[in-house]
Amino acid sequence: MTSSREHPPTYDHGGGVRSLRVPIPDNPLGHTLVYVVDTDRGPVLIDTGWDDPASWDALAAGLAACGTSVAEVHGVVITHHHPDHHGLSGRVREASGAWVAMHAADASIVRRARGTRPERWYTYMADKLAAAGAPEEHVAPLRTARRRHLPGLSPALPDREITPGELLDLPGRRLRAIWTPGHTPGHVCLHLEEEHPARLPGRGRLFSGDHLLPEITPHIGLYEDPDDATVTDPLGDYLDSLERVGRLAPAEILPAHQHAFTDAPSRVRELLDHHEDRLTGLLALLATPLTPWQLAERMEWNRPWQQIPYGSRNIAVSEAEAHLRRLVKLGRAEAVTGSEPVAYQAV
Repeated sequence: MTSSREHPPTYDHGGGVRSLRVPIPDNPLGHTLVYVVDTDRGPVLIDTGWDDPASWDALAAGLAACGTSVAEVHGVVITHHHPDHHGLSGRVREASGAWVAMHAADASIVRRARGTRPERWYTYMADKLAAAGAPEEHVAPLRTARRRHLPGLSPALPDREITPGELLDLPGRRLRAIWTPGHTPGHVCLHLEEEHPARLPGRGRLFSGDHLLPEITPHIGLYEDPDDATVTDPLGDYLDSLERVGRLAPAEILPAHQHAFTDAPSRVRELLDHHEDRLTGLLALLATPLTPWQLAERMEWNRPWQQIPYGSRNIAVSEAEAHLRRLVKLGRAEAVTGSEPVAYQAV
């Protein structure tokens, strides 16, 4: 999952945009690329990185290498609420007085995470996994879990909510929010509507967060409110968002992981084809009725199922369910009447 092109600790992309490599502890992605955008009021960060002492030190050192400091940060724009993007936002705000902005859908998830007791999450996760067909030995630890610190359970509340299509308050810059749900419900890409500093052909530059990455596909799972029974279609949202970004045709994409790249329409087409191939492959598996857990066991991942850690299996089942929902919505699969736990089959 790591990139073949190593990104230096700090990199000047030109035109008052630099990136900092902020490490993610114990994660194959290695680091988050935090972008520093110069404005007339001081630097604005796009994402902040994981809440960890080493990550904080890397962020501070990177800003110093750019000739500035955490204390001088004017604002923070969050592409999405995940802890490798939003983790250090609270510390940056405490040190600088900067505002923090996030889309309303992800701000809602942040509020829910802060307001829900960990025990409630464990119970909800256990019930969801059991309903997906997870074996009891996998579910049991969640039923007896005690409160402990988990990343993302106390994320910083944003000061501002990002409105899709708006020009953000970056004095002297033109940065427009593009709502791209899928990886999370409130994921945003940020379109810098300025001529590319190297005059590459295309429409400005796009900070793509995790929505569009050069060599890997982002996780598409479920983000649901334990008190809301709405059936969402995150994969459908993601595919629609991809096509919107492809039509935008930016000159260069500045993602949150790996490295900058060009030709967004080509990468979008690769991802659309990948997901169509994956859905077709899942239909072949669903020739026999399978629960979401059984489907996840049979899907292709970056390693064999037996080598996937406990927490990652939960994420894999969530992704399997997102694909099942897409197939059901397209009329290509259906739930087997009376199955318990619910199983699905191809139509």
